[in-house]
This record gives sequence, structure tokens and C-alpha cells, in this order.
Amino acid sequence: MPFCPPACSPATAQRLSMDGVLPGVSNTKGRLLVATPILDDPNFARTVIYVVEHHDEGALGLVLNRPSYEQLDEPLDRWVDVQSAPERVFSGGPVEPEALIALARTKQPAPGGDDAYLAPLSATLASADLAADPALVAGDINGLRVFRGYAGWSPGQLELEIESGSWVVVDSDLSDIFTDEPDDLWRVVLRRQSGRLGWLADAPDDLSAN
Repeated sequence: MPFCPPACSPATAQRLSMDGVLPGVSNTKGRLLVATPILDDPNFARTVIYVVEHHDEGALGLVLNRPSYEQLDEPLDRWVDVQSAPERVFSGGPVEPEALIALARTKQPAPGGDDAYLAPLSATLASADLAADPALVAGDINGLRVFRGYAGWSPGQLELEIESGSWVVVDSDLSDIFTDEPDDLWRVVLRRQSGRLGWLADAPDDLSAN
């Protein structure tokens, strides 16, 4: 049976086991998940996540505002010159913490292909092959962010978390992924939203203090 929180009804659980997607929740691929103040899981509190994949088999995203103290070591230190500031490896999420994933901001849409070093995700966003020689792609990109690990959801899990109010889904901008002020990103993204959603930016870290 797919993941289902205590409040999930048997009918909902059955529906998830059949198709993995809750009705009423749109595909979030290419958008941002912004943690609401009620989400107190230390892995995701006050995080902003870029959703790389979302389909009926689950979802995968990268936390954009958790820079670590880790720097790229040999032989990957050749990529440092094209890294966006701050030149650190970001904590992309708790799943597969040994995996390194790189996103690149391309100057032109990447053509892709089986032998491409840049696999397009959107018009000017691509995943970069860190095993490649950075000299082969340096002229084609103007930003690179490297993440260790990622956030993952089983079929239907993300939909349920969104419906429970743990996440709000908003449009992304490339500047969110490559921001040089990641510690401020949660509030920055919320403040540009209209209406009551924008008010969340001023929510205190400790809700009991409000």
C-alpha cells in the first residue's frame, strides 16, 4: 500500500494504490514546493524545493536553500570555476546522500541527445554530467549548482502532503535555483506571491511566538 498518513481515508488509500495520483493536485514538475510553517520535519522545515520530476510513480526534487560547507574535491574541483556563488555543494535532500546532481543554467536551449553532457529540463535549464570535462560545457552555461542527495516521494505521497497543507506550489524562476543568497530564498519566494500567501513570509520560526 502506498504511503498514507493517519488522516488518509481507506477510499483515498485505495485510490492511491490504483493510480498513484490524487485528483485535484496538478503536476508540480518545474515548479517550486515551499514548506509552510506547519511542516516541522527538520529535513524540510523552511525549505524551497525545485521539482525535477513528478509523475504517477512519484516525485523527485532538490532543496535549493540548504548550502553546506562541502566544496568539490578532485577531480570534480575542475567545475568550481563555473559554480554559482556560493561555491558550495548544497544539501539536495535526504535520499541517496552519496549522489551528486548538477543543474546548469544554459545560454541557449540544450539540444540533448544520448551523448549530450547537458540534458535539458526546460528552455535554459539542464542537468549536467559531472563526469564530463567541464571545458566541454563551460562556454554553453552561465551557472552551475551541485546538490548532494535529493528529496523523493512515493506514488501519491507528495499529493497528500500538498493537500494536507505542508507545501504550497508556486511558479519557479531560474534565479531561485542559482541564487547567491539561499538563506533568504524561503522568504523571497513567498514575498513575491499575492494575497495571503505572501503573508507567510513574515511567519515567525516559532509559531507559538506569534
